[in-house]
Amino acid sequence: MIQDAPRRTREMPQRLKRGAYLLPSLFTVANMLLGFYAIVCGLRGQFRLAALLVFAAAIVDTFDGMIARLTGTESEFGKEYDSLADVVTFGAAPALLTYLWGLADFHSDAWLLSAFFMVCTATRLARFNVQHKVVDKRWFVGLPTPAAAGVICSMLFWAPDAEWRPWLQGLVAVSLLVAGLLMVSTFRYRSVKGADPRQRMSYRVAIPIALVLLVLYRAPYAFFLTFAVVYALSGPAIWLWGRLRRGGSARPEIPEDTRSEIPQPPLPPIQPPPPPHDDIPYRR
Repeated sequence: MIQDAPRRTREMPQRLKRGAYLLPSLFTVANMLLGFYAIVCGLRGQFRLAALLVFAAAIVDTFDGMIARLTGTESEFGKEYDSLADVVTFGAAPALLTYLWGLADFHSDAWLLSAFFMVCTATRLARFNVQHKVVDKRWFVGLPTPAAAGVICSMLFWAPDAEWRPWLQGLVAVSLLVAGLLMVSTFRYRSVKGADPRQRMSYRVAIPIALVLLVLYRAPYAFFLTFAVVYALSGPAIWLWGRLRRGGSARPEIPEDTRSEIPQPPLPPIQPPPPPHDDIPYRR
């Protein structure tokens, strides 16, 4: 009995470590289940509930990476697993929901726009997995997939019935195209991961927040739409502001703290100096 006690104390940290590795994956599974159930709600015609499920999945998606970083359990498996779940929740689910919502009646080939959005989502996630080690942690390159899905689903949450405003079908079709292009673009979007709560807030950030809070008070159903559209347009706005500050120069601006992370080409090897020529006889 006494000899078994040290063995149990050694097994307990191993079990806790295994549980720590499993915890982020549980949030990823919850993210995927919320996306799948959103599709089921869309098949039943419950588009407002389906949009809320996608919003909830976006919140859950932030916890798996946060928990993995806090517990030191980040792994390549977790990163790839999270990307596959995001393709389902933020790619296939919004694309199918828009088609069921009203794009099927808008045009016979409108399903191509939904497919385009889903393909752009997968492309955005694949590029993120490749470039996550060489980009600034404070910025996203391209519109993040949860934000793009939020733009689409916020329109369904605001107007769950497509029949009362037929022009919304055309607006949703254009939104699928624009959101897909923003995901695969090189516009920079501010990341919440790099935000410092102790940092003083700039007026450029305070004004959009005040606008979103005002919309939440006056029109609760349009809150998600306003928040998603403001964030989606912030990338092109930051790019345009940077060009105006540089006088229209097309050269991109690289932050000071990320220049060392960009891979540089190897330097050529140093050639030794030539040997002296004193032993060569002089010839006429």
